[in-house]
Amino acid sequence: MEKNEILQIYGTNYKEMTTELLEEADLASEIPSPETLIGIKPNLNAPRPAEFGATTHPEVVAGIIEYLQRHGFSRIVIAEGAWVGDTTAEAFEFCGYQTLAKRYGVDLWDMQKDSSHTANCAGIRLRICDRVGQIDFLINVPVLKGHCQTKITCALKNSKGLIPNSEKRRFHTMGLHKPIAHLSAGIRQDFIVVDHICGDLDFEDGGNPVVRNCVMAAKDPVLVDALVCRMLQYDISEVPYVKLAEELGAGSADLSQARISVIGKKGAIREDEIPRHRVCDVRYAVEEADSCSACYAALIPALDRLKEDGLLELLDEKIAIGQGHREKHGRLGVGLCTAGFDVCIRGCPPSEEQVYEELKAYIIGKQNK
Repeated sequence: MEKNEILQIYGTNYKEMTTELLEEADLASEIPSPETLIGIKPNLNAPRPAEFGATTHPEVVAGIIEYLQRHGFSRIVIAEGAWVGDTTAEAFEFCGYQTLAKRYGVDLWDMQKDSSHTANCAGIRLRICDRVGQIDFLINVPVLKGHCQTKITCALKNSKGLIPNSEKRRFHTMGLHKPIAHLSAGIRQDFIVVDHICGDLDFEDGGNPVVRNCVMAAKDPVLVDALVCRMLQYDISEVPYVKLAEELGAGSADLSQARISVIGKKGAIREDEIPRHRVCDVRYAVEEADSCSACYAALIPALDRLKEDGLLELLDEKIAIGQGHREKHGRLGVGLCTAGFDVCIRGCPPSEEQVYEELKAYIIGKQNK
């Protein structure tokens, strides 16, 4: 498979689709030897079922493992670290990966429990989990979905699961885009299998899945993310880490040179048939300062619900959220970083339902005074 190729397959038998895709891509020829330690990195940011549009379908990973074992590769691990606020162990269990690991005899690496080291990532020093260095060949298995802070998340951003929680928090203080791009210089992706089955095109934590029943294979994470930008109707300039990663040598964002092929045309959905995703224009109500993804992802859909209820327009002050509000004071905040505010919706992170209900009560309470 060439670096500028992206293969797609459509259907509903996800495990068999994946093995067929990998046969077409000839993945086995990319792996140096049967002794290679192969790491599979899914997207298990939280304990949510794949059909909600947030996490990698276990059937896709099962297809990868069956393909690898069929071709004589037995040294396989699944490595992941959930986002801040949830535990990887719970995500492994809830998302079906404990069962998967037992069935195929592969190890699960909980990167939240791993030690870490500082690495020079193209001029920026970032902390990376130590066991990443033991992996000889990394297969990235992201979900194609939207993100309430970076607009999209797919191949490049999925590497965040291989850094410690403290570094995930620091990424947000650095603005996300720059460290995500530089992380591509510290963690090499050797092959990418994209779960484009039913990702939520608005929020990274799911809830509004858009069914596409597609799995994709590629070697270039930058090219993949450039394609995702086009599919979700964003200009690449709107997702700065894509071009920055290209400038750092992680791949090419030039879609004019890409070869995108569909295996078995039946059932394929053209890119321009993907519906325009719902844009949550509620950020005007937020005073965000270095917030973590899990906390921000609870706030934005809650505000969208309040907007639909006709309540958000009644809020006459901004909602503070993020690490930049620690030890500060104000009127209204979300998350433990705003514990010093007069009204704080506590949690690290709070749930979407909690944010919605408490903000709703706050707004109604003010109107009734």
